[in-house]
Amino acid sequence: MTQRQLGGACGLSQGAISKLEAGRIDHTTIETVRIVLSRLNAELSLQIFWREGIIDRLLDERHAALVGQTAHQLRRFGWVVAPEVSYSEYGERGSIDLLGSRPAFGALVVVEVKTDLISLEATLRKLDEKARLAPRVARERLGWQASSVGCVLVLLDESTARRRVARHAVVLDQALPARGRAVSRWIRQPAGSLAGIWFLSDTTSGNWARVSVSQMRERSCESPVLTPKLPPSSTRGDI
Repeated sequence: MTQRQLGGACGLSQGAISKLEAGRIDHTTIETVRIVLSRLNAELSLQIFWREGIIDRLLDERHAALVGQTAHQLRRFGWVVAPEVSYSEYGERGSIDLLGSRPAFGALVVVEVKTDLISLEATLRKLDEKARLAPRVARERLGWQASSVGCVLVLLDESTARRRVARHAVVLDQALPARGRAVSRWIRQPAGSLAGIWFLSDTTSGNWARVSVSQMRERSCESPVLTPKLPPSSTRGDI
């Protein structure tokens, strides 16, 4: 597509497209950039940095609550859950939101928790990396070899998240095909590998989720296998 063709499709001049292509966007609105990128099947992603660096995602109340809710649900079905498990393997570095283990089944589950699905490419790339490295992490931290690994993206059970998943169905149905009951069955009885999306309810109205995350983070400094005290039983967000 030429600059003139792209400009015509967006209602902009060839000169405006030329400036965008050259990176001269000081006097261009974000909405204009979004429109141009949408014509190229691309999306704009913005990230805000404070003087102290990027905001710690666990300071986000909704994210912390969703992490706690996910950990609670996994523990209900016998998983031993460790939060924020860091790794560094040959230049690949990061942290697994939740790493669940069930040695009796030889199973691991790598959980990525998102309250907002911003960059699909970045999310899938890091999730694939974490699932690939999880058996090595388990062997080094827990002392046993996993025979199967589940890869689960947890999203808030709300209309916005479901619309985004539907919009990117062509990609997500290939990368993370399991949904609903298929994920539930595997969580209960993990047999073989799994890759899927798990929608959980928002629990920010309760205090237990935030306490649970705090307890897990503190105890993660003491032992790689965490057994925090279970919060009171709740039916919200059950599988």
